[in-house]
Amino acid sequence: MSLTKLARLTLLTSALISSGAIAQESVLNLYSARHYQTDEALYANFTKQTGIKINRIEAKEDELLERIKNEGAQSPADIFLTVDAARLAKADELGIFAPLQSKVIEARIPAHLRSADWAAFSTRARVIIYNKANIKPEDVQNYEDLANPKLKNQVCSRSGSHPYNLSLLASLIAHMGEQKAEEWARGVVANFARSPKGGDTDQIKAVAAGECGVAISNSYYFARLMRSTKPEDKKIIDNLGVIWPNQKTQGVHMNVSGGGILKTAPNKESAVKFMEYLAADEAQRYFADGNNEWPAVPGVKTDNPALAALGNFKADTLPIPTLAKNAVLAQKIYDRAGWK
Repeated sequence: MSLTKLARLTLLTSALISSGAIAQESVLNLYSARHYQTDEALYANFTKQTGIKINRIEAKEDELLERIKNEGAQSPADIFLTVDAARLAKADELGIFAPLQSKVIEARIPAHLRSADWAAFSTRARVIIYNKANIKPEDVQNYEDLANPKLKNQVCSRSGSHPYNLSLLASLIAHMGEQKAEEWARGVVANFARSPKGGDTDQIKAVAAGECGVAISNSYYFARLMRSTKPEDKKIIDNLGVIWPNQKTQGVHMNVSGGGILKTAPNKESAVKFMEYLAADEAQRYFADGNNEWPAVPGVKTDNPALAALGNFKADTLPIPTLAKNAVLAQKIYDRAGWK
């Protein structure tokens, strides 16, 4: 971490400690690895409803977790928020979360989207994007198809070490077993059009440009391009199709955004209120309408034209803690397969 960033985080932490000392239960100190501008409205609405001021530090999850570890019992953080099951698992393994005791969350968040210590508040699907001019949709109906030699030199992907791909493979390990999951990973590597690089949006653009025929992407990246008013983004979307994989088997792989309350939280009452607020209909709509994610709470009505256009799908209901448990093995498999 740069000295400038370290100094800034130190000043922010001092401010959090000071504000907590002045008004113990009128503030919430949030450490967040979510970096979406649309979340500003989410936080502002919580303060408007409750009068609880949110002090927020945003950084990469590794930086935040290291900070929490170093701060120890004196940490001002009440809640740690992040994206991806693997990252939630990493936080949980550090033992930073207190047991999540809330009848509201138990009633609203499905059991497969929470653990004893943390809960998911939004979901995102890992879909297959294909070039409509070069790929037949019937050839990429399942994740398994990405390893078919028919797609030689046609697959683009981000790094195998990225949590999004780790969680996908973690789900395949649960469904296929370790041996077949590794065979799949090796098959996909054999089909790479290029070495893994960039993020999901880069993969989408590469498919649209014909650099490759297919790629895996989180759904909200595609929905974001669908909602763009830029002519170049509209042109990208026109060239592409979306597949909901494995609709006849386990369903499309779902990942999450979520968080938990720290054991050392100085404002526990505020923290519980915030976690329960994230499970409320209004906050759930912010995740969907603002950041193109799906609500974790079933039945919440949203108003997002891109999500509506993507249509209905069968989601994999594999327990998110299972994904977290398999993440380390997934990395070992990617390393052995050469998915760098």
